[in-house]
Amino acid sequence: MTAFDHALLQGELNRLGLPALSEEKMAQLENYAEFLVSFNSHTNLTAITDPEGIALLHFADSLSLFLSGHPAGGEKICDVGSGAGFPMIPVLIARPDLSVTMMDSTEKKVRFLNEALSRVGLSEAGHAVSCRAEVAGKDPSFREQFDLVTARAVSRLNKLAELCLPLVQVGGYFVAMKGKDGEEEAKEAAKGISLLGGEICEIKSFSLANGEKRTLVIIKKHRPTPAKYPRAYKQIAATPLS
Repeated sequence: MTAFDHALLQGELNRLGLPALSEEKMAQLENYAEFLVSFNSHTNLTAITDPEGIALLHFADSLSLFLSGHPAGGEKICDVGSGAGFPMIPVLIARPDLSVTMMDSTEKKVRFLNEALSRVGLSEAGHAVSCRAEVAGKDPSFREQFDLVTARAVSRLNKLAELCLPLVQVGGYFVAMKGKDGEEEAKEAAKGISLLGGEICEIKSFSLANGEKRTLVIIKKHRPTPAKYPRAYKQIAATPLS
């Protein structure tokens, strides 16, 4: 028995208008899924470990990032709150020409991510670091260093924007992968996004095969983020920019 439903994933990619994956890439995803399920048996990473759930809610959902038009190829990317590796490990398997930094504050998750990258042969293209985004946003080695920043299922956009936009270089993009409330969150966060130097340029909504709603909020960075941002997380959480 395979760790995920290959036919379901290929069918969902076709339904979404995304390219099919080669046998080699499907084998890399299988390797990753097997390691995820094994690691999850002793360290909680995800509640979704069944073959159908991995195919649809992990892999297809991650690869739906490409519906945003980003990444287009060759970008330097930072994923904030990478957790079990979604969306970036499936994205990197699909597009190994990218340079990816996955950021998570939990050491066990960072160890998992780096081991997973090694197992699928992508250690040269991606790596994980243990760091909080609000700390990285003040660090010159991370601040405004990335062409693209992504985040999936981390927090509401009015908080998430302050964590992510300081990492985006001027002219780059932040793509927030949201659920059914994505458009509402975008309206709520629009003023704060502007204060941080960004602007919402597009919102794409779609549904997965099981009917779950998804929203991609695509934000372009037009100006440098003011030096006072990001604030400490307690301040971000207590008084989101509005």
